[in-house]
Parts: sequence; C-alpha cells; structure tokens
Amino acid sequence: MKPVKSTLLRTAVALATLALGAAAVPAVSQTARATAATAATAATAEAQWIDRATVVWKVEHTAATAEELRYAGGGTLRLAPAALTDAQKAAYPHLADRPAYRLDPRDRDKAATALRGPLSAVQRAVGDRDHVLHRTGVQIPGVLDDLYADRARRARLGPVFHGGRPTLSVWAPTARSVSLDLDGRTVAMRRDPGSGVWSVTGSPDWRDRPYRYRVRVWAPTVGKTVTNEVTDPYSTALTADSARSLVTDLADPRLAPAGWASLKKPKAVPLRDARIQELQIRDFSIADRGSAHPGQYLAFTDRGSDGMRHLTRLARSGTSYVHLLPAFDFGTVPERRSDQARPGCELAALPADSDQQQKCVARTAGRDGYNWGYDPLHYTVPEGSYASDPDGPARTREFRGMVQGLAHAGLRTVMDVVYNHTVAAGQDDKSVLDRIVPGYYQRLLDDGSVATSTCCPGTAPEHAMMGKLVVDSIVTWAREYKVDGFRFDLMGHHPKANILAVRKALDALTPAKDGVDGKSIILYGEGWNFGEAADDARFVQATQRNMAGTGIATFSDRARDAVRGGGPFDEDPRVQGFASGLFTDPNGSPANGGRDEQRARLLHAQDLIKVGLSGNLADYTFTDTGGRRVKGSEVDYNGAPAGYAAAPGDALAYTDAHDNETLYDALAYKLPATTSAADRARAQVVALATATLSQGPALSQAGTDLLRSKSLDRNSFDSGDWFNAIHWDCASGNGFGRGLPPAADNEPKWSYAKPLLSNPAVRPGCSEITGASAAYRDLLRIRTTEKAFSQTTAEGVRRALSFPLSGTGETPGVITMRLGRLVVVFNATPSRQSQTVPALAGAPYGLHPVQAHGADATVRTSGYERATGTFTVPGRTVAVFAAAGAAGR
Repeated sequence: MKPVKSTLLRTAVALATLALGAAAVPAVSQTARATAATAATAATAEAQWIDRATVVWKVEHTAATAEELRYAGGGTLRLAPAALTDAQKAAYPHLADRPAYRLDPRDRDKAATALRGPLSAVQRAVGDRDHVLHRTGVQIPGVLDDLYADRARRARLGPVFHGGRPTLSVWAPTARSVSLDLDGRTVAMRRDPGSGVWSVTGSPDWRDRPYRYRVRVWAPTVGKTVTNEVTDPYSTALTADSARSLVTDLADPRLAPAGWASLKKPKAVPLRDARIQELQIRDFSIADRGSAHPGQYLAFTDRGSDGMRHLTRLARSGTSYVHLLPAFDFGTVPERRSDQARPGCELAALPADSDQQQKCVARTAGRDGYNWGYDPLHYTVPEGSYASDPDGPARTREFRGMVQGLAHAGLRTVMDVVYNHTVAAGQDDKSVLDRIVPGYYQRLLDDGSVATSTCCPGTAPEHAMMGKLVVDSIVTWAREYKVDGFRFDLMGHHPKANILAVRKALDALTPAKDGVDGKSIILYGEGWNFGEAADDARFVQATQRNMAGTGIATFSDRARDAVRGGGPFDEDPRVQGFASGLFTDPNGSPANGGRDEQRARLLHAQDLIKVGLSGNLADYTFTDTGGRRVKGSEVDYNGAPAGYAAAPGDALAYTDAHDNETLYDALAYKLPATTSAADRARAQVVALATATLSQGPALSQAGTDLLRSKSLDRNSFDSGDWFNAIHWDCASGNGFGRGLPPAADNEPKWSYAKPLLSNPAVRPGCSEITGASAAYRDLLRIRTTEKAFSQTTAEGVRRALSFPLSGTGETPGVITMRLGRLVVVFNATPSRQSQTVPALAGAPYGLHPVQAHGADATVRTSGYERATGTFTVPGRTVAVFAAAGAAGR
C-alpha cells in the first residue's frame, strides 16, 4: 500500500512500527482530507447496540440511575443491567469486560424504528427524565446484523438482469427513503422490511443508462438527516471519474473481446509452486516505445512490445502469475487523459543527484495520471484511467483483453484487492458506503470515530454485509473477468472467517456452471498484526500465524530482512545483510556494529534464510549456526517465531515488492560505495535466488530481474512516471540516477542518496542488466523443472531438505543446501568459496545443465571435487549442482 502525507497518519505508521519491531509495516492508502474531516465532525458514540436485546456501555448502573436509548420523536427504549453471555463475549472480545444492558422486552419491537433516526444512550437520575448524567451516541452495526443480516446475506445487490430486465437493489436498512435517480428521472424503490434492501425492477431500455441512489438518512457525523446522491456500492460499470453507476449486464457479449468465451488459460499452478511478478499497470508500458497503448490495459495485448516480450520470456522460464497492483476503481486519479497534469520540466536534462526532478514531479502529483491505487472507490469496477475511454464499457472490455493478453503470454492473472479501507468516510463526496448506511461499513473505535490504523478510513469485514461485499466482489472478478488469484492488502485487518468464506465461495465455482475452476484460484495476502484488531482483539485475524494450514499464503518478512539487511524503517539505510555484504564486505556504517557483532548477525541471518528456504515451516528442524538443534518456530525474528507455516504454500517469499526501496536501490545503499555495477548485479541475483529457490510461493517486483531502480524512492505511490516507469530496454538504463527521490518520504536519506546517484559505478549498463535477468531466468527454470523444489507436505520438506554444513563451523556469507539430488551453494561473499560435504565424497555431482549451458559465464567456473565432496563457487554466485544419473522432474 501507499501512505498518506499527513502528520496524523505518519504518527500512526510510526506507532505501528514500534509495535512490530523490524517487521514489515505496510505502507497505506490516502485520504488525509477525509480522515481529518471524519475525526473533526464525528459525534462521540460510546454505547454499542450489539444485538436487538443488548447494549454495551462503559457507564455503571447504580440504584440512583436509569439507562435508556432515546430516538426521534421522543421515543424511549428502556434498559436494565445485565451480563454478557459467553457467546456474546466470544463475538465481541474487546467488549467482554464492559457493563451490559438488556432492552426491556416490551420495547424490542421498536428497534427498527429507532435505528432510522437520531439515537442516543442516556443515563439519567431515577424519577427525573430531564436530569441527564451521561449522554452519548450509539454504534449500531451489531443490531443491524442481528435484525437484517440473515435475509440480506441472500440478496443479490447491484444490477441483476432477468430476461433482459434489470433489477437494482441496495442495502440501506436505516434509510428513511431511497429512490433511484435514473438518468435524471426519479424512480421510487420498495423496501423489504425483513432484509433492509430497497429494490426496483426496470424495463430493458434501462440497460447502460446512468444512475445513482438518492438516500435520505440520518448522518451522525454531521448530526442531521441528509439526502445523499450516491453511486452503487455494487456497481458493475461507471461513467468517467466515477460520477454515476451504469445499468450494465456483464454477460452482455458487447463487453467481451473476441475469443473471450473460449479463452484457454495456461495450466493452473498450485500456490506452493507459484512464481509471481508484481507490477503496476501504468508502470508496465508508459515508457515502452514498442507499446501502442502506453499506460493502458490494452498494452498487455501488444505482443510485440518490449514489456510483453519480456513477460513471455519469464513465463517460458517458469513465471506463472502476474500480480496487478490495484486495478479496481480508485479515487485519486483524473480518469480522462485530458484532465491529467504533466510535469512541466525537462526532467532528463537535470543532474542525476538533483533535487529539481522531485520538486517538479511533486507540483503535479495530485493531478497527474499516476497513483498506485490503494484508495478504493468502487470495489468491483475496473479503474477508468487505464481504459482508452473511462466513460462506459471500454474499461470492462479492455480489462478482459488484458487478462486475455497475459494468458496468451503464458501467464495467469492475480489482482491486488483492498477491502480493508475506503478512500473516504462520513459525508465526503468520495464516501460511498458510509453515505448509504452511516456508521456500519467502517470499523469504529470505542468513541465512535472511524479506525484509521490502516492510515485511512478502515472497513469492518467482521460485519455481515461488509463481509458479504468482500465475497461477492471477489466472486464477480473471478467469474466475470476470469481472474486467477487475489492478493489481500492488509489481510490481518480481515477476520480469518471472512477470508475462509472467500475461499469457500471460490471453491464452489465450476467450469460447467461459472466458466472458471474456482478451486484453482490462489489466495495470499499481508498477514501483518497491528492496529485496533491486533492480537485477535476483535476477532480471529487473518494473520501470518492464524492462516497457517489454510492453504492461503501470507507474505513472510523474515528472510527478506535477513537477505537485504536491517528493516524498512532504519534511519541509516546502510544496515547490511546476507546479500549486501554484512561482515564479508563491510560498508563502514557504524549502524552495522563491530566485527564480532556483524559476524553474529550474519550467521543469525543465515538461519533466518534457511527457515525461509524451508517455506517458513514452524516444525522444520535443523542445526543452527550456534550448533543447537532447533525448529523453525524456535529461531527468533525480532521477538517473534521465524517459522510459522504448517505446510509449503503457507508463506510467500519475496525480497522486494512495491513498498519500500526496490531491491537494487536497497543494495545500492547497503553495498560498499566502491562496489562495481557488475558486482551489484551479481548480489541482486544472489538475493533473488533465496526466494526463487525456496519451498512455497515466491514473488518479485516486475523489473527486479532487470535491476529496476526508482532512483532510491522508498515510497513511490504518488511519484509519477518519472520515478516509477519500468525500462524494458536496457539502453534506457534501469531508472537509477533520475534525481533525488521525493522529499516527502525520502529527504532524511538524501545525504546518503546524493553521492550514490552521482556515482557512475552504481549505474548499471546493458551487460549487467541483461546478464542479471538471464541468470535469474536460469535459476527460475531450475526451480520449476526440479521436482525437489515442489514438496507438497511439511514431512516431504523435512525428508528432502538439509543444510549439511550448518553449525558452529558454518562459513559466514555462504549457505549450502542439499535438496534431494541437488546441492545449492549460495555464496554472498565477494570471494570464491569452497564447501566440503564429507557425506557426499565419491558422489558424482556436476553443475546443473541449465547453468552449465546457461547465460552466466561466471557460474560456469564453479567446480566440484568428487573425491572430497567439495563444491567451489565464485563470489556473489548461486550455483546448483545435480547428482549425475538422477532424474529431475
């Protein structure tokens, strides 16, 4: 995700960082404006009406007090002290120790009426209705779920067509009235009292017409009844800039590119074997001179472009999925190209270490065509700025064309989905959910304010209808757009039950009934544990630990930090790790400590990497560098267990992603300044190999194999094309030296960045760029053709995988891994290293044929001495040796 630029939200990130130690705190989406407005205007609501009979409130009842709920027109619901049941405590663990009150049974039939207007909890003196001791607003999600969810869950919301006639339905149980604004004409809607759903059925000529709902509802954030004209949360199509929804049938053949119905996808790859390229749609093609559709969905149909040719090469080497950064409708980019601002400077003419590029880019950042898109507006409509025309059906047809183009290249499609927050809340004009059912879809804190631990208005998937929206939206993307996988942003802010409900719904999709095999769709996400939901405070979260054994993977930051060095938030970015020269090629930074400290940290990093190579298995046992026999769960990662997975596929390995510096930029900071471009390229391949050759799935940022740089920008969510574009043609460089990165997130590191950006030795040429990519593809090919890398069970990993030289005598900077018939030596040191495995003396090993006949001349100088079982590998090289006469896959 990307962070917002405000002091309040930066503080939230800092607090989360302290809570997590060096673990990855995700960057998060914006809107500071909406968050600030919500915080300023929200009325306090400290009472929580959790079901039709129960209110939880901090105030204590005494013999002299009476408690009640008051609603519009002078109505009163009487309350009596009570105790929460065990089931209620389990459903609301954060409220388990609070005072509870039971509604008088005689008043419970008034609940639905009370919920459709102003509502307050009052403690007053006994016998005196006007002597109010405490008054507060009331949080209502629990009682709304109790009253309406059973029936509302079964409703089909949004536009649904039967026999050519559309029915439009919206859930708005607290609304006083809802009508349809259909292309300027008001159409009445009918409310179902059992579900709270309003609906209307139209005629066939409604197809493709613009509409909004006109919702008259009490809005606590402004303390009055308002009439909101708002788009459909279940929109399937939109006009430009999301101004209106469209009555669109996604089954309409006009919305499909030629060949869509008969599209044959590449064979499904199980999650445990997935090798994933993460890319942003605009980054992919905006600088590709061979693309006829720069920055658009249709760029993926340009088979002859540099980008598509490179993706095809990766697919042939073993890459199986392309993971697209948010491609749903988001709220921070003008969708019409004519409305998008462009930097007005000659950026290419400025010095490599200048601060002028970032100043120029910043002046138009809020109005240009660039944003990562972690700011959802409509969850189930393709983003319009990537379409040739954002106004109407092109975005649907062209998104499908993109999926089709990737399939033709041999790749399946993963979507990055962001259901954990919205771009805005309250009465903001970009607030959709909260203007239809105020106070329901957003997660509220004890005082009734919207939770912003995600650094934007958080949603509450623990509430039935927000959870339903998540499931329904995912199923639509899978069935109507043939998406093959989903990556959940901040998945730890979802209940585990919600993510498992997604899995169940996908598993029910069949080729015969739905046109897709839902069981082949992969799921993974960010299982970070922080914020108001941390440590299962409100529900069992979808975190790293809790998702183990579900078949849904979580990103593992353990080996990532060990490989790169330090963590994402170090003040001194020169903290080294395994691949960046810790102890073996020190850079002189005092942040690395003395020699003894460096050696100890490096050896511990090697243990973390071994756990990562096992697939982060909790029960994988090996000898650590201290000589102890340990399980993965017993290796320390900043106070947490390094190993948490139950099976291969529970943990996703990576060394870089869109958040934080690219791998090349991280290594630029960390390797000694005198390191040559050739050695930087070799260090990059070593780092990539630790994820590529692991058990379980692995992800890399698109362009990382080409040494992609963002000119040291650690948070490029709004840094424009200048810093973000992928340069597929090595003659255009790798993106390094395009000026100092934007000040907002990088200025404290400028003193480190400036001498690097002006150092020609840090900037790679074509030989380094193409050589690193070819070496990476060779390793990828080995990973996807050798069966030993694809263990299906934890027991299989335990039998096949060992680290024969691990222990007190292990070489700092070198990991020797034995896997079935293979021996892999990861030599991160700058020098040639020999590793003797006595147990293999006499065994016939040789360099793997892929590397022996591959692109990297250096790895071909690796050697093996059969008599002693000694493997010799050049500096900054990963060599794979195979036993002669044993079959691979």
